[in-house]
Amino acid sequence: MKIVVIGGTGLIGSKLVATLNEHGHEAVPASPNTGVNTLTGEGLAKVLEGAAVVVDVSNSPSFADEPVMEFFRTSTTNLLEYSAKAGVGHYVALSVVGTDRLADSGYFRAKIVQEKLIRDSGRAYSIVHATQFFEFVKAIADFSTVDGTVRLPSALIQPMVSDDVAAAVARVAVGEPLNGIREIGGPEEFRLDELVRKGLAAKGDPREVVTDEQALYYGVRLGERTLLPGPDAQLGETTFDKWLAQQ
Repeated sequence: MKIVVIGGTGLIGSKLVATLNEHGHEAVPASPNTGVNTLTGEGLAKVLEGAAVVVDVSNSPSFADEPVMEFFRTSTTNLLEYSAKAGVGHYVALSVVGTDRLADSGYFRAKIVQEKLIRDSGRAYSIVHATQFFEFVKAIADFSTVDGTVRLPSALIQPMVSDDVAAAVARVAVGEPLNGIREIGGPEEFRLDELVRKGLAAKGDPREVVTDEQALYYGVRLGERTLLPGPDAQLGETTFDKWLAQQ
């Protein structure tokens, strides 16, 4: 089947396109790089023609409160409209485990709006909630660094590798619409501070990671289990140690 991947040239999107094509589908990457702009609608009608599924794994270029809200509200509204006109039968979107618990963040408020637009559209849909990616451990450290020291709480986190994210999204995309949410995560739980400490050490990064229960995670105060998926989550197989060894 033809599956259009919005954000198909990014980290997850490129892996998703490759996975779907390997399984005999016609996966088409769609992004500004390929002449498709979900904010303006440019190229959407053409790329969605004949598609059975659209998968949105795109992300906002800015995480500031107003631009990120504008991005997800506008792009999702356009995608829903254009895909409906094209007769696309299954709308899939990638979001984040714990989104509804992270509303103190402007980014996650925008993701909440994105998900509500999809649910309220009347379309057959599936939303995939993924935990944090191994690839973004350094980004967490960078965001949480003050005067050369990384300050993070010890909340639990169950991260996963981007390959496993792409594989899980691919399975959802070729299946029947869930009309609900599927949670996915990694095979192991970590303390957030321990995860980042381990990731930096493996890369020879000398920054000290200090455990600070008052420290924020992207502007949000975390509870013990805020970032964890529920008991029915589908778990990837790749461990953090295995991924680190491959870097």
